Amino acid sequence: MDQNLAALDATLRDRIISDPDALLDDAEVMAALVAANERAMGTNIVDLRGIAMERLEARLDRLEDTHRSVIAAAYENLAGTNQIHRAILKLLEPAQFEVFLRDLGTEVAQILRVDELRLVLEAEEGDGTAALARLGDVLSLQPAGFIADYVNHGRAIPLRQVTLRQIGPDAVAQSPLWSGRTAIRSEVCLLLDFGPDTAAGLLVMGSEDPHLFSPQQGTDLLGFFAGVFERAMRRWLA
Repeated sequence: MDQNLAALDATLRDRIISDPDALLDDAEVMAALVAANERAMGTNIVDLRGIAMERLEARLDRLEDTHRSVIAAAYENLAGTNQIHRAILKLLEPAQFEVFLRDLGTEVAQILRVDELRLVLEAEEGDGTAALARLGDVLSLQPAGFIADYVNHGRAIPLRQVTLRQIGPDAVAQSPLWSGRTAIRSEVCLLLDFGPDTAAGLLVMGSEDPHLFSPQQGTDLLGFFAGVFERAMRRWLA
């Protein structure tokens, strides 16, 4: 048995001598050798080089984690950009307002991966509201002042173009936009500017995923989508 062990040791020795880089590139083997060296030195000796190496390894691990996070964020941002571009192209296809609204509630909503979508317009009774109301559930006609109250919950603060938030079941049950859809748990409100002498609009997208929209998320892509959407709407309002 000792002879086999000696032969094995000789074989390992020859392999290490012939290819030392393989040993140096193996982090687990090097860690085991460093630990063995520390044990051999005893507890009365402080290995400053070993401490420095440990700190460098910890820093390298943090850098690698950051690198992976940056790459993941870049891929996510690219995927989000492609998603918004596809939705915009779909918005620009219809030649009729009825088709525009139908696509908004179906294919555009599917591209954006939202469960519900509402286009809110403030309109007084008699302004053709009866005809507009027949265009489907996507279009929601509301009295003047509704948009500011819905976005800000009655607070006297400036309206933001993009508002992301999570919503509870009580708020959903009381919402005139999500009646019958009590599973909605997060939403984004996109304020729409249709030009001078035109009432503002609001595009609201709701999701059953409570984490799809949250205040911590970026708003650049959604702001861009809102800008394109309001320009597409102006031709119908004209």
